Amino acid sequence: MSYSVGQVAGFAGVTVRTLHHYDDIGLLAPSERSHAGHRRYSDADLDRLQQILFYRELGFPLDEVAALLDDPAADPRAHLRRQHELLTARIEKLRKMAAAVEQAMEARKMGINLTPEERFEVFGDKDPEQHAEEAEERWGGTEAYAESQRRAAGYTKDDWKRMQAEVADWSGRYSGLMAAGDPPASEAAMDMAEEHRQHICGWFYECPYDMHRSLGEMYVSDERFKAFYDSMRPGLAEHLRAAIDANAARHTS
Repeated sequence: MSYSVGQVAGFAGVTVRTLHHYDDIGLLAPSERSHAGHRRYSDADLDRLQQILFYRELGFPLDEVAALLDDPAADPRAHLRRQHELLTARIEKLRKMAAAVEQAMEARKMGINLTPEERFEVFGDKDPEQHAEEAEERWGGTEAYAESQRRAAGYTKDDWKRMQAEVADWSGRYSGLMAAGDPPASEAAMDMAEEHRQHICGWFYECPYDMHRSLGEMYVSDERFKAFYDSMRPGLAEHLRAAIDANAARHTS
């Protein structure tokens, strides 16, 4: 059975002009001609066209496609193995690209305007938007949320790194304070709680003492926040909550 050039173009989703070009350069010469001299393509020709289009989709230039298909040392199984390897690699590359685009979309939603490479450098495998939808549901209509979004949109990679360095330094010193046995109501602990509040004010939004107290409650009631602070030192979330309360009391009483 043979097929006209128009039929093959329809099967393969290419133009008749493309098939004429492939014939002209010897890449895909039809096996038959009609009595009127029109091109007629066999099933074997269609198989070859499928191979051509596959390599073209992967970006191979036509001369390399011809060399691959006309290699006398290659057998059909070798072509299939090669195509499988190339397709698998292409899928993985596209998966990574899709993930990067998705991260970029989420970053813009949260106002974190970093490239995927910068985001990986700053946050590693941690997702800074992990709780983005929940945060928007909780605080989306507040001035604090809007201010946090506005500030975050302007931060560079170096800003985020500096912020992380401040958190790491603070957590190290707070862990040391607990190791030394300082109670939450000690001057040192209250000063660290105040530093924690000032960090929020400086980087995200104005955080008055009543709001800071509410945050402290969340640090122990929400398991995710509790896990974050307790990862610095077991029991740190509870200790910090008490220090925040004591610090607020000394400033508002």
